[in-house]
Amino acid sequence: MGIETEYGVLAPGRPAANPMLLSSQVVTTYRALVARAGTRPAARWDYDDEDPLADARGFHLRRAASHPSLLTDDPARPAPPGPAPRDVARADVDELDDPSAANCILTNGARLYVDHAHPEYSSPEVTGPRDAVLWDVAGERVMLAATRELTGFQGGHDVVLYKNNVDGKGASYGTHENYLVDRALPFGVLTELLTPFLVTRQVYAGSGRVGLGPTGDRPGFQMSQRADYIEAEVGLETTLRRPIVNTRDEPHADRSRWRRLHLILGDANLFEVATYLKLGTTSLVLWVLEHLEELSEAGVPARTDLAALRLADPVADVQRVSRDLDLVAKLDLADGRTMTALEVQDAYADVVGRALRAIGREPDTDSETYAVLDRWRSVLTRLDTDPLSCAREVEWIGKRRLLEGLRRRDGLSWDHPRLHALDLQWADVRPERGIYHRLLASGGAERLVDEQAVADAVHHPPTDTRAYFRGEVMARYADQVSAASWDSVIFDVPGASALQRVPMLDPLRGTRAHIGALLEASGDAAALLSGLRGG
Repeated sequence: MGIETEYGVLAPGRPAANPMLLSSQVVTTYRALVARAGTRPAARWDYDDEDPLADARGFHLRRAASHPSLLTDDPARPAPPGPAPRDVARADVDELDDPSAANCILTNGARLYVDHAHPEYSSPEVTGPRDAVLWDVAGERVMLAATRELTGFQGGHDVVLYKNNVDGKGASYGTHENYLVDRALPFGVLTELLTPFLVTRQVYAGSGRVGLGPTGDRPGFQMSQRADYIEAEVGLETTLRRPIVNTRDEPHADRSRWRRLHLILGDANLFEVATYLKLGTTSLVLWVLEHLEELSEAGVPARTDLAALRLADPVADVQRVSRDLDLVAKLDLADGRTMTALEVQDAYADVVGRALRAIGREPDTDSETYAVLDRWRSVLTRLDTDPLSCAREVEWIGKRRLLEGLRRRDGLSWDHPRLHALDLQWADVRPERGIYHRLLASGGAERLVDEQAVADAVHHPPTDTRAYFRGEVMARYADQVSAASWDSVIFDVPGASALQRVPMLDPLRGTRAHIGALLEASGDAAALLSGLRGG
C-alpha cells in the first residue's frame, strides 16, 4: 500500500504567483538540498511501463479522446518559464529549465514531483498501515524542508504548503491511496462489494471542512474535504467526474498477478490514527474480497453479506454521510432497507472479524491486523455513544471541536471568514503556524510514530518491499542511475555498452532480506549488477 499526496501551494502576498512554477521550485529546491547533502538525484522518471489509459473494466481509452490530465505518462509537461530562486548554485538554477528536473527519486524510495500544478509526494510501498503513516508523515517533513529552503532563497518571501484537498475557490486536489490486489478478484465484484465501505468510512477518515459545496460558499461544516467533488461510482478520471472507485489499470507490477487499486476519494489526513484506520481497514476489506470462495467453503458467506449492503445511490450518499455530523442519517440500500453509515461500517467490521476467525493465518494475519480491527471496532463504538471521545483520533471531530469552541467564544457563524482561514491554517506544514501542529504539541492529537522514526524515514526506505532496493541504489549509486520507476531501475554504468534495466515486477522482492547483503558487498553499480546476474 502507499499514498500519493498533492499539497496545496501558496505564496502569501503574491496573488499572481504561478502555482506550477512554485511547485517546480519546491521540487527542484529539495533536489538541490539532497545534492548538497552528498546524493545527487539526477535520475529521470522512467515512463516506459506506464499506461494511464488502460481501464480495469476491460478497455483502453483512445489517447486522442483523453483529457490532458489523464496523460500522466507524458514527461513533456514542463513548468512555465520564470525566475529561479536566488542564491542557488548555478547548476541547480539550470535544472529549472529542464522539465525532468521537477522530479526527484528519494533515498527513502519515494517520488517527489510536480503533478497538475501541485508538488506531490508519493510514498514508498509499505506492507502495513503503521508504516504507511510513518512514510506519509516523512513526506510532510520533506515538504517542510523544501519550503524552508525555498523561502530562504527568495529573500524571506514565504512559499507555504498545505496538506489538504481544497483551496476554497472550487478546486480540489488529491490524496490517492494505492493497494496491491490479487488480479484473480474480478474488478466488478471488487467495485460492488467495496463501494458501500468507501462511501461510509469517512466517519473516521474524514479530515473535516468548513463550507458546503465545491466552492464552500454555503455555511456549514462537514466530515470530508473530497465529498463535494465525487460525481461518479466508477471511472478513469481523476480531475473530472471523480469516481468513488477509480478504474485505472496500471498495476506497476506483474499484470498477470496483480492490479493496483487506485482510490481518489479520500482526504489528506494529518491525524495519524485517521490515516492508520483509512489504510488499515481498507486493506482488511480487500483481504476479505480476495478470499470470498475460501470463506464460503469455511461457512462465512462474506459475498452474500457484503452484497446486501449495496447502496441505492452511493454517489449522493458520499455527500449525505459527509454532512451527517450527528451520525444518524439513514442511507437507502438497494434492497429497500436503510442503515446509518456507522451501521454499514459495523457490518463490514463484523464480516472481517468472522473471516479472520475462520481462515486467518500467517502471513495474511499478524499482530497489526488485529490491532487495526480492534481500533476500528473501538472507534465505531465510541462514535455511536460518545463521539467527542474520538477527538484525538478522528480528525474531523478534533477540528470541529476546536472550531466550535471559537464559534461559541466569539459568536461566529459558519460562513465567517475567520473559520475558513483557520480551516486552511489547520493544514499548514509549518509547525509554528499550522493549527494541527499546535494541537499535536498540546496533546490534542494521538501520535502513532515518534519523531526520530520519522526523521529516519525521510532518508531511508522501508525494508520489506522493493522500495528498499530503489531507495538504497539512489543512496549508494545515484550517479550511476539513469532512470527509475515503481517497477524498474535503469543503470548507466561507466564503460558499459548500453543502459541496463533491473525489473522489479514483484513488490515483495528487492527487500533487505532479499538483497541487503549483496548491496553491502557491492562497491559500485557494476558490482551490484554482476551479483544480480549471478543470482
